[in-house]
Amino acid sequence: MTDGSDRSTAAQGAAQSGGLTRRDESAAGARLRVAIVGGGFMAEVHSRAIRAARAELTGIVSSTPDRSVAAADRLGAGRAYASLDELLADDRVDVVHVTTPNALHADQAAAVLAAGKDVVCEKPLATTVADAERLVAAAEGRTATVPFVYRFHPMVREARSRFASGQAGRVLSINASYLQDWLLGSDDDNWRVDSAQGGRSRAFADIGSHLVDLVEFVSGDRVSRVSATKRTVFAERAAHSGITTEDAVAVVVETRSGALGTLLVSQVAPGRKNRLWLEIAGSSESIAFDQEQPETLWVGRRKGSLLIPRDADQLSEDAARLCVVPSGHPQGYQDAFNAFVADTYAAVAGETPDGLPRFTDGLRAVRITDAVIDSAESGTWIEMGTNE
Repeated sequence: MTDGSDRSTAAQGAAQSGGLTRRDESAAGARLRVAIVGGGFMAEVHSRAIRAARAELTGIVSSTPDRSVAAADRLGAGRAYASLDELLADDRVDVVHVTTPNALHADQAAAVLAAGKDVVCEKPLATTVADAERLVAAAEGRTATVPFVYRFHPMVREARSRFASGQAGRVLSINASYLQDWLLGSDDDNWRVDSAQGGRSRAFADIGSHLVDLVEFVSGDRVSRVSATKRTVFAERAAHSGITTEDAVAVVVETRSGALGTLLVSQVAPGRKNRLWLEIAGSSESIAFDQEQPETLWVGRRKGSLLIPRDADQLSEDAARLCVVPSGHPQGYQDAFNAFVADTYAAVAGETPDGLPRFTDGLRAVRITDAVIDSAESGTWIEMGTNE
């Protein structure tokens, strides 16, 4: 911890460097040359974060040459590549962001690593544990990260610090949910509902993976076993039939320390746009974070509960460094994404940012997703294993 003036200085430095405290310009990745694979919504989010980190968006490749040209024009990329091979052959490119449908992640990320480039790969890292393990092995010696970006909300870091320091006490219970409504109706459709493109899991792989990552990141505790049930509300949608991927999942978890928890994940919850809620009860404090209200953190106590604002002068050092605008000026999802990318580029430059989600974290998420779906299909508890 630092005093208030030091924390304010740290926050101002973070604001000037896209989420990192000030350092040498070259170390910040200002000259990094970056390319994107994929031209959809996530490519737009990544492109904004790339620029915020002062890197150069060298080029982009989409599913066809024509779409590559359209994406390059829309996102202001320097070049439209005709193919992934053409992109990987470009020696000017230092880092590649993979933002394509899930089933393509493993092979494309592996190709990026084989070309000697660092990589940011959207989650899920892969649709099978074997492919995720292969990527972890291939990434040895390189910077390879996965956008578990909710880790980069300042108030998430504050929550984490309260458990890490012992202030919140021992973890007793977990109550967490991630709810959306964008697939609420049978006319709502997307490539993600197709297991051939998205993998055997949809809702949990897509958003439940964020939820479990946040539970383990904040609590410092690992899920040791799961018992789950799942539902596919619509087997028929506008452009897909015979859908087997889940619309909703409910999971009971136990952790290594003995804590109990419940997780609810749904993409058919009316009125919930992106409501990630996390409440962890410690033996001294309960900590609650709501991603739709990310400017505050609720701290529950038997006496004297409080609501902590996102104010660098009141936060732990790690939380304060992520405050890129003064308190009272809201920060959100894109700011968290920007900070993740800035920390990734700092790692490329040889730094070791705390809490940066790497391919090992992506593998962890794939393993938990598999365990959840296996449990739902078998009706039994699934053990995670002591080495995971």
